[in-house]
Amino acid sequence: MISSHRRVVPGPGQESVWDYPRPPRLEPVADRLRVLFAGETVAETTRGWRLLETSHPPVYYIPRADVRVDRLEPSDRRTVCEFKGTATYWTLMAGNRRSRDAAWSYPDPPPALADLRDALAFYANRVDACFVGDDPVHPQAGDFYGGWITARVVGPFKGAPGTWGW
Repeated sequence: MISSHRRVVPGPGQESVWDYPRPPRLEPVADRLRVLFAGETVAETTRGWRLLETSHPPVYYIPRADVRVDRLEPSDRRTVCEFKGTATYWTLMAGNRRSRDAAWSYPDPPPALADLRDALAFYANRVDACFVGDDPVHPQAGDFYGGWITARVVGPFKGAPGTWGW
Protein backbone atom coordinates (compact mmCIF):
# COMPACT_ATOMS: atom_id res chain seq x y z
CA MET A 1 0.00 0.00 0.00
CA ILE A 2 2.53 2.61 1.09
CA SER A 3 5.84 1.04 0.14
CA SER A 4 8.06 0.85 3.21
CA HIS A 5 6.24 3.75 4.88
CA ARG A 6 3.47 3.14 7.37
CA ARG A 7 0.14 4.94 7.54
CA VAL A 8 0.13 7.30 10.52
CA VAL A 9 -2.85 6.60 12.76
CA PRO A 10 -4.87 9.81 13.10
CA GLY A 11 -5.35 11.27 16.55
CA PRO A 12 -8.42 13.12 17.80
CA GLY A 13 -9.53 15.75 15.29
CA GLN A 14 -7.19 14.43 12.57
CA GLU A 15 -7.67 12.65 9.24
CA SER A 16 -5.34 10.29 7.44
CA VAL A 17 -4.75 11.12 3.78
CA TRP A 18 -4.73 7.36 3.23
CA ASP A 19 -8.46 7.34 3.96
CA TYR A 20 -9.16 9.86 1.18
CA PRO A 21 -10.75 8.54 -2.03
CA ARG A 22 -9.46 7.96 -5.53
CA PRO A 23 -10.78 9.42 -7.75
CA PRO A 24 -10.71 12.58 -5.65
CA ARG A 25 -13.71 14.13 -3.89
CA LEU A 26 -14.45 17.86 -3.74
CA GLU A 27 -16.16 19.21 -0.64
CA PRO A 28 -17.03 22.67 0.68
CA VAL A 29 -14.98 24.17 3.51
CA ALA A 30 -16.51 26.56 6.04
CA ASP A 31 -13.12 27.44 7.62
CA ARG A 32 -11.62 30.75 6.66
CA LEU A 33 -8.86 30.20 4.09
CA ARG A 34 -6.18 32.88 3.74
CA VAL A 35 -3.17 33.40 1.49
CA LEU A 36 -0.59 36.09 2.33
CA PHE A 37 2.08 37.43 0.00
CA ALA A 38 4.33 40.51 0.16
CA GLY A 39 2.50 41.93 3.16
CA GLU A 40 -0.94 41.56 1.56
CA THR A 41 -3.85 39.20 1.94
CA VAL A 42 -4.17 38.08 -1.68
CA ALA A 43 -6.97 35.58 -1.08
CA GLU A 44 -9.45 35.07 1.74
CA THR A 45 -12.72 33.18 1.91
CA THR A 46 -15.16 31.18 4.01
CA ARG A 47 -16.63 29.73 0.79
CA GLY A 48 -13.72 27.52 -0.24
CA TRP A 49 -13.42 23.93 -1.37
CA ARG A 50 -10.99 21.16 -0.59
CA LEU A 51 -10.06 18.37 -2.94
CA LEU A 52 -9.30 15.09 -1.19
CA GLU A 53 -7.26 12.41 -2.94
CA THR A 54 -5.56 9.31 -1.55
CA SER A 55 -2.05 10.01 -0.19
CA HIS A 56 -2.21 13.80 -0.71
CA PRO A 57 -2.90 16.56 1.79
CA PRO A 58 -6.01 18.53 0.81
CA VAL A 59 -5.73 21.06 -1.99
CA TYR A 60 -7.77 24.13 -1.09
CA TYR A 61 -9.56 26.16 -3.75
CA ILE A 62 -10.69 29.74 -3.24
CA PRO A 63 -13.46 31.33 -5.33
CA ARG A 64 -12.07 33.81 -7.86
CA ALA A 65 -14.36 36.48 -6.34
CA ASP A 66 -12.36 36.16 -3.08
CA VAL A 67 -8.92 36.43 -4.74
CA ARG A 68 -7.05 39.64 -5.55
CA VAL A 69 -7.09 38.85 -9.26
CA ASP A 70 -5.49 42.25 -9.90
CA ARG A 71 -2.36 40.63 -8.40
CA LEU A 72 -2.39 37.74 -10.90
CA GLU A 73 -0.87 37.49 -14.36
CA PRO A 74 -1.54 34.49 -16.62
CA SER A 75 1.38 32.13 -17.13
CA ASP A 76 2.09 30.00 -20.17
CA ARG A 77 2.39 26.86 -18.00
CA ARG A 78 -0.24 24.13 -18.45
CA THR A 79 -0.56 20.68 -16.90
CA VAL A 80 -3.11 17.91 -17.31
CA CYS A 81 -4.77 15.87 -14.55
CA GLU A 82 -6.67 12.71 -15.38
CA PHE A 83 -9.45 13.79 -12.99
CA LYS A 84 -9.57 17.59 -13.21
CA GLY A 85 -8.56 18.34 -16.79
CA THR A 86 -6.12 21.03 -17.94
CA ALA A 87 -4.75 23.43 -15.35
CA THR A 88 -3.73 27.00 -16.14
CA TYR A 89 -1.20 28.78 -13.93
CA TRP A 90 -0.92 32.30 -12.58
CA THR A 91 2.05 34.40 -11.48
CA LEU A 92 1.41 36.38 -8.30
CA MET A 93 2.65 39.97 -8.06
CA ALA A 94 2.57 42.34 -5.09
CA GLY A 95 4.82 45.22 -4.20
CA ASN A 96 8.11 44.53 -5.95
CA ARG A 97 7.78 40.72 -5.63
CA ARG A 98 6.75 38.08 -8.15
CA SER A 99 6.03 34.42 -7.56
CA ARG A 100 5.92 32.51 -10.81
CA ASP A 101 3.13 29.93 -11.16
CA ALA A 102 2.04 30.49 -7.55
CA ALA A 103 -1.60 29.65 -8.30
CA TRP A 104 -3.52 27.43 -10.69
CA SER A 105 -7.08 26.92 -11.85
CA TYR A 106 -9.17 24.53 -13.95
CA PRO A 107 -11.23 26.60 -16.40
CA ASP A 108 -13.02 23.56 -17.83
CA PRO A 109 -13.24 20.80 -15.19
CA PRO A 110 -15.42 17.72 -15.67
CA PRO A 111 -19.04 17.97 -14.42
CA ALA A 112 -18.29 16.15 -11.15
CA LEU A 113 -15.80 18.92 -10.24
CA ALA A 114 -17.67 21.86 -11.80
CA ASP A 115 -17.24 23.96 -8.64
CA LEU A 116 -13.53 24.28 -9.48
CA ARG A 117 -14.34 26.32 -12.61
CA ASP A 118 -14.23 29.70 -10.86
CA ALA A 119 -11.69 28.90 -8.15
CA LEU A 120 -7.93 29.08 -7.68
CA ALA A 121 -5.49 27.05 -5.60
CA PHE A 122 -2.15 28.35 -4.29
CA TYR A 123 1.16 26.61 -3.67
CA ALA A 124 1.97 27.21 0.00
CA ASN A 125 5.69 27.20 -0.82
CA ARG A 126 5.31 30.07 -3.33
CA VAL A 127 3.59 32.53 -1.01
CA ASP A 128 4.51 33.84 2.43
CA ALA A 129 1.81 32.08 4.44
CA CYS A 130 -1.46 30.17 4.14
CA PHE A 131 -4.01 29.37 6.84
CA VAL A 132 -6.94 27.01 7.27
CA GLY A 133 -8.88 28.68 10.07
CA ASP A 134 -6.12 29.67 12.49
CA ASP A 135 -3.94 26.70 11.54
CA PRO A 136 -0.76 27.59 9.64
CA VAL A 137 -0.14 25.58 6.50
CA HIS A 138 3.04 23.67 5.72
CA PRO A 139 3.67 23.02 2.01
CA GLN A 140 3.49 19.53 0.60
CA ALA A 141 6.95 18.36 -0.43
CA GLY A 142 7.76 18.48 -4.11
CA ASP A 143 6.32 20.74 -6.73
CA PHE A 144 3.53 18.70 -8.27
CA TYR A 145 0.48 18.44 -6.01
CA GLY A 146 0.36 21.63 -3.95
CA GLY A 147 -1.48 20.23 -0.92
CA TRP A 148 -1.75 22.16 2.31
CA ILE A 149 -0.56 20.30 5.41
CA THR A 150 -2.01 21.33 8.76
CA ALA A 151 -2.13 19.63 12.15
CA ARG A 152 -5.50 18.22 11.02
CA VAL A 153 -3.99 15.71 8.55
CA VAL A 154 -1.45 12.92 8.88
CA GLY A 155 0.45 10.99 6.22
CA PRO A 156 2.83 9.95 5.05
CA PHE A 157 2.28 12.33 2.13
CA LYS A 158 3.11 11.61 -1.50
CA GLY A 159 5.19 14.20 -3.34
CA ALA A 160 8.68 14.06 -1.87
CA PRO A 161 11.50 12.27 -3.70
CA GLY A 162 11.07 8.52 -3.41
CA THR A 163 7.28 8.64 -3.00
CA TRP A 164 6.22 8.60 -6.66
CA GLY A 165 5.89 4.82 -6.75
CA TRP A 166 3.33 4.66 -3.96
